[in-house]
Amino acid sequence: MKWRKSSHSSANGGDCVELADLHWSIAVRDSKDPSGPKLTMARRTWAALLMDVKQGSHDL
Repeated sequence: MKWRKSSHSSANGGDCVELADLHWSIAVRDSKDPSGPKLTMARRTWAALLMDVKQGSHDL
């Protein structure tokens, strides 16, 4: 599994996620804890979550 980190990761103090393309799904993990838990979701679910985040739906 090949993980990739956002190109913006160094700009925000390292609070980032890494993604792996699993063909039919996406895996997500905390870049600070690469051996920790991973979340896997369907591509459609990832796209919906990403859109919500970009729209600010999950801002605190």
